[in-house]
This record gives sequence, C-alpha cells and structure tokens, in this order.
Amino acid sequence: MQKISVLEKIELLSPAKNLEVGIAAINHGADAVYIGGPSFGAREKVGNSIDDIAKLCDHAAIFDAKVYVTLNTLLFDNELEDARKIAWDCYNAGVDALIVQDMALLMMDMPPIALHASTQCHNTTPEKVKFLEDVGFQQVVLARELTINEIKEIRAKTTVPLEFFVHGALCVSYSGQCYLSHVIGHRSANRGACAQPCRLAWNLEDEDGNTLIANRHLLSLRDMNNSQNLEELIDAGITSFKIEGRLKDAEYVKNTTAYYRKALDEIIARRSDLERASRGVSTSSFEPNLEKSFSRGFTDYFIHGRQKNIDSPFTPKSMGEYIGEIKKIDGKRLTVKLKDGVTLHNGDGLCFLDDDKQLQGFNVNGVEGNVVLASSVISTGAKRNGEISATHLYRNFDILWQRSVDNSTGNRKLPINLELSEISDGFRLSSGNVSICLQCQKDVAKNPEKALENIRTKLSQWGDTKFKIESIDIDFKDVYFIPNSILGELKRQLVVELEKSLINNHRQTDGVISTEAKRNGEILHPQKLYAIEDFSTSLRSARNDGQDDHLSYLGNVTNSLSRQFYENHGVTNIDDGLEKSMPEGETVVMTTKHCIRFANGMCAREIGKPATSLYLTNERGRFRLDFDCKNCCMKVVSI
Repeated sequence: MQKISVLEKIELLSPAKNLEVGIAAINHGADAVYIGGPSFGAREKVGNSIDDIAKLCDHAAIFDAKVYVTLNTLLFDNELEDARKIAWDCYNAGVDALIVQDMALLMMDMPPIALHASTQCHNTTPEKVKFLEDVGFQQVVLARELTINEIKEIRAKTTVPLEFFVHGALCVSYSGQCYLSHVIGHRSANRGACAQPCRLAWNLEDEDGNTLIANRHLLSLRDMNNSQNLEELIDAGITSFKIEGRLKDAEYVKNTTAYYRKALDEIIARRSDLERASRGVSTSSFEPNLEKSFSRGFTDYFIHGRQKNIDSPFTPKSMGEYIGEIKKIDGKRLTVKLKDGVTLHNGDGLCFLDDDKQLQGFNVNGVEGNVVLASSVISTGAKRNGEISATHLYRNFDILWQRSVDNSTGNRKLPINLELSEISDGFRLSSGNVSICLQCQKDVAKNPEKALENIRTKLSQWGDTKFKIESIDIDFKDVYFIPNSILGELKRQLVVELEKSLINNHRQTDGVISTEAKRNGEILHPQKLYAIEDFSTSLRSARNDGQDDHLSYLGNVTNSLSRQFYENHGVTNIDDGLEKSMPEGETVVMTTKHCIRFANGMCAREIGKPATSLYLTNERGRFRLDFDCKNCCMKVVSI
C-alpha cells in the first residue's frame, strides 16, 4: 500500500485586544488569533465579552481559522468556579482552545476543548514539554529564551505541536518566573497585573555601593524579530508562529500579521511538505514594514546563542525606523541627511537620542530641502553651538503609511465555484454541497447572448462578502431572462448558507463537540484521557530545585486543586506560590538569560574576574544581582 504523505500545517497566530482587532488579524492573514476572555487572561485590563468572542469565532471559522482564549493567570480557590464557567462559555461560543497556566484546570469538570500550555508554565526542557503532552495539553508554547538546538531537542523527544513567539515585546524574565512587579507593588505578572518595573530606569552599583551605571533601563530588552529565522524554526519543529501584542491596536496587528503572512507563504509555496493552517487569500492596501510599527529596536534573542545588543538601555519607548543622520540643530531647524528613498511629510513623528542619551521627539511641521522644521524647540543635551556628534534620526510615525494601514480591510476572500441550473419551477444556485432554490417565473430570453452576459456579470459581483468567484457554470436547456432581483436574492441566500456550512464544518473537523453530547456522556474531555505512571523525571524540570518530592514557590501553586494535581503525582512537599504567601528572607524574584554584566562589558569570562554580585537600585527598591555563570543566567534577588 502506498504511504500517504501528511503535510505539516503551519499556523500564524496573531494577538487580539478585542473583537475589532481580532477580525483585522484574521482578515490580514492570521491562521489563528488569541484573545482574552472576560477575566483570568494574563492582561488584567484587556477583557472581552463572550458575545464578542462568539462573533470572532464565527468570522474565523469561515476561513477555517482558530480562536484561542487566554485563561492563563494563576487562580485562587474562590476563583476556580468562575474560571470553570468561563471555560464552558468559551467552548459553547465556538472557541478552539484555551491557553492556560494553572494546573487546577486539569482537575475540574472542563468542556471537551483543547488546552494549550502557556509560556507561563516555564516550558524550557524536553522533560517538561513531554510531561505537559502526557497530561493532555494539545499545544505547548515554548519559552522565548530557547535556542534552535534546544527546540530541536524538545521536538525529538515529543510529538505535541510546538508554538513559539517570533515577534513583539520581550519579557526579560523567564515567563512565569517573574515576581518583581508583585514584590514592588503587589501587582503580579502571574495574575495579569504586571506593572513592568523592568522598563524603568535603574542604577547599577557594586557591593561597596559605588555607582557603576546611572539612570539606565538596564532590564529593558529590545523587541523580538525572528522574521529571518522562520524556515529554520520550521525545520526545528515549530508549527505555530506567535506574534506578541494583546495590548496593541489594530495598526500593529495588521502590519505584523500581513508581514509574517507574506514571509510564511513564500516558504510554504516552495515546499511540498508544508501547508497553511487556514483558508482564504488576504490583500492589504499597504506595504507591510515591521520597522514602522512600535518597536524598541529588534533582536532575535537567543535563537543562535548569546549575543550583544539585545537590550534597550536608553529608552523603553519606540524608536521606529532609521532614516538618516542629524548634522546640526538650531532651535526648531534640523539639518539632516536622509537615506536614499526617504521622504518626510508634515505630521511625521521623528526622534533621536541626544548627546546625553535622552530621547528627544517631535513632529515634522515642514521640510525645506535638507532642513526639517520641528514642532518644538529641540534640546540636544551637551550640544556646542548647535553642533552635535553623529546622531541617528528615526521616524516612529509615518503619517501617510499610517493612513494606508488604517484604511486597509485585509479583504480576505475564499474562492468558490458557482453552478446555476434550472428546476421545474425556478432556479438553483450551488457552490459545492450548498444549494439555494428559488421559485420564480421562467421566461425564455429574447436575446440569449445578452441574457447570459448579464447573468455572468451579476453572479461575478460579490462585493464585501467573504467570497470571490473562480468559475461560473450555467446549466440550462434554454437560455432564460433572469431579473437582477432574482439573481441577487439567490446570491444573498447562498452567502448565508455557505457561511453556516463553513462554520459547522470547522467545528466538526476541529473536534468541537456539542454540549448535548457532553451531557449524554458520549465523550470525555481530553485532559482525563491520560495518566502518568513515572512522573518524577518529568516533574523535576518544573520544580526548579531538583528535588523529586518538593515543589518550591517557583511552581506557582495558589489553590487547592493545583496542589492536589501535584500530590496525585507523588509530590509531598509543596510550597505556596508567592502570590499566595511571601516566603521569609531573600527571594529570587526574577530569573533571566539577560546578563547585565555581559551587556555592559563586565562578563566574568571575558575579563577574567569573579562574577561578584551587583545591585539594582531606584526609588522602587534595591535588589541584588547574582550571576550563575555555569548556566549563563542572572537572578534578581529581593533582600
């Protein structure tokens, strides 16, 4: 028997702040979107109603695209029932999967819906990912810090689909292992309320209190951009490519989605082993450009190992695209040398770092040759008679490009074939297995050629529907004159039935089973189909302390059901998560691959001196930095 080749489905996963942004993401090429539900979604200020989620699910399903809802905060006991109800509401709304962190959800009466393990679960090793696969997770979001070789190792030892962030803001800490915001201001990242203290300015001091670096954003990272590494990631085992940004507006989502859609399509088009995970063709009315959306500068992080310049120490704000150099500043007049092809327009936003490394920004009020007229007087820090050192100029708001993005609908269309035929008392319009019959008077056309031309013209016009016509087959014994009103009504009804059919087909093939079937006991939810016999090796990677019978606060256990989950797998000594109770004494509040020593020319290996502890200080507190050179990581310690 000939072996059937199964194509690998490649998924582009985009963020959705709300229904509007979610639809924009789908229309601009996303195969799936992830969106917060009414609560417990790791973004405290971004909640969406079940009604809006249901509308997004219907829109996505037409293109066989998916909707994932984030239910990935740590839960307290008094929140478990609300979380369970939200899970059921999402399931009934047509949601394809829930992205979760808290293991309590595996212990509850959950609907038969796929669970994806959030990156908050600290998914860094083959053992951890294998464990998550074995207990029923149907997709795992890997840690951003992994290298290509580490991803390959995980893929070699597991079969669960792997998801990876390829673009957007970077958390400096391993996700799920950052407690800095909670310690400073009782706003927990694991509870969706991070205050982003990593983006603040800090001072770096030595053990004697001497200031080594003053007033710099030492924990602030550039933004992830793996657009040049997509095929390498595919070959390493990634099948879901995730764009960060559930707080971002539609412009950002349209641009990044359209850019990565084009990049992935180019790879898929020349490889016979890959296929896209959804249907439909998007056409944006702008040229996607990652540098024109919000970014702090770009890095591909640790994909190819440790490298310099992954941080953004001078500002946590968006710099935008490099467009040239500033030669002189005189009040509101800047003499510049722009890159070839760059044209400025009134209303553009420009910025630069002055001689004191402070960010200066302004709008363009006019351009006279190589002189830019600024909207305000420009301060340059340590300037001398207007002369400044070689200064890069950036554009972080391109007004004309922005208008083109705002006006873009994505115009995503599904190609369909039409067949128009006659029935005894009217006409039938069909596409695939969907047909609409309409009773009406049948008049033989006096001018058959003109009648056929009118029919084809009318049937080719589908306006702002989700369909475009590939072919029209007309099957008549005689040529009939059909009024435009009849043709229009046939089309209108066919659109309604096509959309219903596509939505139903998506939910059936995606494994979403009716609530009635669940009540009748015909199925079990996926999480209860698995059992772990030898758990200790798998769980050890989740414990961070290497002890088979102990789970520290880094395990993030904040309720009785998650405690029971680990007890069921042989863990006898379980500490409360830090959000539930603060341990006494020193506490590691962040573990990060970003090394301040390495970033600032003080790497112990490079300078040949011991990596003694350093200290971060500002008005929010004082924290010790410990350096684990063996594992090449840094820990921030509350003292």
